[in-house]
Amino acid sequence: MRTVAVIGGSLAGISAARALREHGFDGRVVVVGAEDRLPYDRPPLSKEFLADKIGIDDLALTTDADAELDLDWRLGETAVRLDPRGRSVVLASGQEVAADGVVLATGARARPWPGDDLPGVHTLRTVDDAIALRDGLRSGGRLVVIGAGFIGAEVASTARDLGVEVTVVEAERLPLAGVLGPELAAVCTSLHAEGGVRLIAGTPVAGLVGTDRVREVRLADGRAVPADVVVVGIGALPNVEWLAGSGVDHDPRGVWTDAAGATNLPNVVAAGDCTFSHCAYAGVELRQEHWTNALQQASAAAATLLGRDAAPARPAPPYFWSDQYGVRMQFAGHRTADDEVEIIEGDPDSRRFVAGYRRDGRLVAVFAMNQPKLFAKWRRQLAAPAAAPLA
Repeated sequence: MRTVAVIGGSLAGISAARALREHGFDGRVVVVGAEDRLPYDRPPLSKEFLADKIGIDDLALTTDADAELDLDWRLGETAVRLDPRGRSVVLASGQEVAADGVVLATGARARPWPGDDLPGVHTLRTVDDAIALRDGLRSGGRLVVIGAGFIGAEVASTARDLGVEVTVVEAERLPLAGVLGPELAAVCTSLHAEGGVRLIAGTPVAGLVGTDRVREVRLADGRAVPADVVVVGIGALPNVEWLAGSGVDHDPRGVWTDAAGATNLPNVVAAGDCTFSHCAYAGVELRQEHWTNALQQASAAAATLLGRDAAPARPAPPYFWSDQYGVRMQFAGHRTADDEVEIIEGDPDSRRFVAGYRRDGRLVAVFAMNQPKLFAKWRRQLAAPAAAPLA
């Protein structure tokens, strides 16, 4: 193996390239990125960057040390076809990248609102998305966020701090219940009202109304919510359509991989938001669209591609965090609907607590608000050889 093509120029892509070098690969590494920017950090886009507290340079994931990796960057290029037999990746420009091994790290894109393309309607996934949204919020006015997931809540929180009138519309009756369970989802949902944001839950959006630009959001129950700006936060779509006909197993959930990033094809691995992977900790296949997974899975995928042992001593519990309304939320582990939840440190009313989820008396997940040190202690318990009973 003398040439590896890394398809994707974000966190998973640069992490895979670094890991290839760390594992001793001294051949050619070509990194193909659809955006014309070097890799940058996405979590601040809905928070500090949107609030104009940091600039583009502060988002950079690459450092001076990365120059020593000797990477062949192909920025502003989109992969359109993978030919594993011919050992090549074809780009939209017509260029063909010959490679002995391929890392699929194409990530995901924001799911748009179907059928409407009105000015004033935004999604948030890239720097350019964040700049356009920030410009739209500068005049104040009324923002409607469709979707009360973590991204939607972060945008609502940031916009409210900027003095914008914010309404969040969510089809589910209790936002985040599927992720956190009803007890803790209710605690998180109450942050909207405390932050001065109106939440309309349990009512789907019927459509967006406007001529030259969006003017209102029409709800399924007939109500209309005035809007000067709309943010659509209804999930993401993995960038896998270009793999049609390649022989790589995939579906709308992503590229299928094992826990170490291996696909069904030799010398083709995948990592990050474009994957639907076996989670060794949970024992099931999951789509993990989180920063930590993009980092860890990319490292494992690079090792797998080079024939190294990518299995950790213990399966790492999935982890993600969110910052909303001055509250740091952290979650680690894997929750199912039948798990019992218990407050093990602090008090939810104070917004400073740690909660544990247990299954058959064993700790399987932890959630915390504004308790990073205590959360770290309990998170370590999840990685122990046998998770400790909550007591």
